[in-house]
Amino acid sequence: MNLKALSRCRKSYVLTFLLIMSLPACSPQNVESRSDKLKRVWTAQTVKENSSLVYTKGGAGNIRNYDSFRLDLSSPPAVSFTDYEGSTFTGQYQLQTDTRLVLKGLSPIPTSTSGTIEFTINAVNDNQLDLTRTTSSPKTGGSTNQYVLTNP
Repeated sequence: MNLKALSRCRKSYVLTFLLIMSLPACSPQNVESRSDKLKRVWTAQTVKENSSLVYTKGGAGNIRNYDSFRLDLSSPPAVSFTDYEGSTFTGQYQLQTDTRLVLKGLSPIPTSTSGTIEFTINAVNDNQLDLTRTTSSPKTGGSTNQYVLTNP
C-alpha cells in the first residue's frame, strides 16, 4: 500500500469514527406530550372573569379570592377540582383533542353543570396551564372565566 492510499484510509476511518460518535447527538429528544404535561396539580396564578382580571396570586387588590382553586390532574383519569369557594368535586377527566379538557362525572354535581365542566386549553407547558371555561360559571355571576394556573 502506498503512502497516499494509507493516508486516505486513515481519513476515512477518522470520518467514520466522528460520524458514529455524533449519532447520539442526533437522537430524538424525549418530548413530553400534552397529556403528560397536564398530569400535575394546578393552582390559580391569575383569573379573568369576562376578560376582567379579578385575581392575581399574592395580589393585594383581588376582587375575588381564588387561593382555594385547585385542579388535580396528577392521577389520570381521576380529577379533583376545588373551586374558589373551596367546594371540591371529584370525577374523571379526558383530553378531547389537544385543545379541550373535559371534567366529567363530577360529584357532587357542580351548580348548573350536569356533572361536566369543559375548558379550552389555550396553552400548556411544564409550569403553566392556560384554560378558558367553555360555558359560563353561575358561581361568578355567569361570567366566562380564563385561568392561568401553575403547579406548586
